[in-house]
Amino acid sequence: MKSVGQSIRKIDGMAIATGKPVYTEDLAIQNALVIKILRSPHAYAKITSIDVSKAESLEGVECILTYKDVPNVRFTLAGQSYPEPSPYDRLILDKVVRYVGDEVVIIAAVDEKTALLAMQKIKVEYEVMEPVLDFEQAIGHSSVVHTEEDLSCNFDIGLQKEKNITSSSHEEVGDVDEEFKRCTVVVEDVYYPQAQAHTMMETYRAFSYLDHAGRLIVVSSTQVPFHIKRQLARALQIPASKIRVIKPRIGGGFGGKQTGAVDIFVGIVTLKTGKPALIIYDRKETFSCTTSRHAMRLKVKLGANQDGIIRAIDMQVLSDTGAYGEHAPTVLGCVGHYTLPLYNKTRAVRFDGKAVYTNKMPAGAFRGYGATQGTFALESTVNKLAERLEMDPTEIRLKNISKVGETFLTGQGVMLGSSSLDKCIVKGKELIGWEHKFPRQEIGHSKVRAVGMAITMQGSGIATIGTASAEIRLNDDGNFSLLTGATDMGTGCDTILSQMAAEILEISMEKIIVNAGDTDTSPYDPGSYASSTTYVAGTAVVKAAEDLKQKILEQGAKLLGVSVENVQFDGSTVRTYSGDQEISLLKLAEQTVLGAGKLQLVGYATHGSDVSPPPYVAGFAEVEVDRETGKVDLIDYVAVIDCGTVINPNLARIQAEGGIAQGIGMALFEQVRYDEIGKMATNTFMQYKIPTRQDVGKVRIAFEESFEPTGPFGAKSIGEVVANTPPPAISHAIYNAVGVRENHLPITPEKVFLGMHKL
Repeated sequence: MKSVGQSIRKIDGMAIATGKPVYTEDLAIQNALVIKILRSPHAYAKITSIDVSKAESLEGVECILTYKDVPNVRFTLAGQSYPEPSPYDRLILDKVVRYVGDEVVIIAAVDEKTALLAMQKIKVEYEVMEPVLDFEQAIGHSSVVHTEEDLSCNFDIGLQKEKNITSSSHEEVGDVDEEFKRCTVVVEDVYYPQAQAHTMMETYRAFSYLDHAGRLIVVSSTQVPFHIKRQLARALQIPASKIRVIKPRIGGGFGGKQTGAVDIFVGIVTLKTGKPALIIYDRKETFSCTTSRHAMRLKVKLGANQDGIIRAIDMQVLSDTGAYGEHAPTVLGCVGHYTLPLYNKTRAVRFDGKAVYTNKMPAGAFRGYGATQGTFALESTVNKLAERLEMDPTEIRLKNISKVGETFLTGQGVMLGSSSLDKCIVKGKELIGWEHKFPRQEIGHSKVRAVGMAITMQGSGIATIGTASAEIRLNDDGNFSLLTGATDMGTGCDTILSQMAAEILEISMEKIIVNAGDTDTSPYDPGSYASSTTYVAGTAVVKAAEDLKQKILEQGAKLLGVSVENVQFDGSTVRTYSGDQEISLLKLAEQTVLGAGKLQLVGYATHGSDVSPPPYVAGFAEVEVDRETGKVDLIDYVAVIDCGTVINPNLARIQAEGGIAQGIGMALFEQVRYDEIGKMATNTFMQYKIPTRQDVGKVRIAFEESFEPTGPFGAKSIGEVVANTPPPAISHAIYNAVGVRENHLPITPEKVFLGMHKL
């Protein structure tokens, strides 16, 4: 293949590297009003009065909005396909504030200085109530986070708001309790993966204006432009046809920008004033007034026979969704959905989970989307089982993992179409030097090195729900326009989709112009989430390219006066098989577009899949632990990945390295923390620590390709799965080094030191 499988550089790479003005703020209209938000200082309170008179009298203040001035219609900010599973539990501004940082007043002024001065002159009085801060105490707490009667759901998600239960999930196949009785060995433990911040380089931002026809135009740093459009229509109570959302380049998202953090504020100010408006969250707001990964408690119980065959899995999950429930039911469901199928020799499995409201910043989508938390708990328990059985952790997995053509209990009879996970484990074991390093090596006075491992899976799009459309036009100059709603947030999907189109059309990528992320001009796409772009949008692009190629052949045959069966297309010319007649693509394009009765050639396709084929990773960590201090250094990390056919090896490698770095941060450094009154204590990079390049150590990526029959060119996803193995693999290595089994992430030197002294 000439394009697919090649490490072609990102088509926008040079523009980004040289600072071309392609981001939201760069494109904002210069005279746009500046928006600032006055936020709640209390975790849970009712507003009893707001005095904005002094602020409104300031010169340059254009608009001040309180809960009395905005539509009273509840909605969700979750960027998911309609009907959204998340509860409609928030207003633009509410009389009740539910976390420190919740919005109270929207201020728009001619500049930032005036807006901040106006904020200082607003007086708000509150009736402070007891907050729910400990998610393990949320169910049945005396305080109820959501008492409103107009909270609604599109369908039953197990909401019991009077008990602070946002959603519930239960799945059970077989008699779990009876199967445990038959097992020779049963192990169980409790795990606490923490809330984690996205820490993307570009903070949340959007600007808006009214076009010549009076339509609301919102330019936003978002992963989900079509979902933002729907949110705006509901929240602002205007027809969706009156809204256009444009996504420029995005400076990172990692799931955070799958939630609509800022777009509604610019939209309502522009509607109220008729003027352009701009909002840019500072880093503190990005940390404390958006979303994080869901903190969870997971109780896992495994049963196996003496040969190490896992027969029963029981997983009980409690998830902290914070003040609002966007993504609560789907993240919760994915904890089990992307872990239980890893081991398919089971006879009984059970998953029971609840997401609960608390008076903290909402949780939302984050790379891995529940699989990260579930993998940490399940894989840590499998490592514990291997130790109990005195088996090599790699061997117990090779005995139990799902293989091609097999099914698993929760899979509704769908057979696994592709997997090279067994090869991933074998190769990772070789690359890390498992045979001579496991479990540990003494290397000096107080230092010990050890290795650990974990495996994981994810999905590729959302089966039966996620769809994407693509359109490819042959222009009059012989070049092509690829129109897609897929959202490139630095991942390189514009490049990858162009590679696929170029491969089918047998043209160079330079002949393709990408137009993406505009709800007026792009065909529908749900956006960049659920690991869907390569698999779902990619297949739509392949189908659209095949459609266009067939039309080129038909038109070429017509112009040559022969049947379509007698012509071929090589990317530049349509010619007969005999070679006696031909027409260039440029001439064909001109004759097709120009003149009366002509019709431009356009390939179009929409694709959705009935399956979500899992990519896999086998992760191996080598750590060095200082027994005197508890300090952990990551020496080496090996990840061997099955993402089907690798469309662009360089971009896939970069995706993997980035995801592993986030997983390392979750394992060793990062934690969203709150003080005793519910205020976030980690709202700057001074308090919230992410790993530096030095902390990440050596990361090595290898691929074990499989061929997924339902994917474009045999491809599956890679974006999320790569974040999941570092927490359990690093935790396993630390235990092998010094015997400390720390189930509360992150695993800090203090925890390791104190753990060693408890042994």
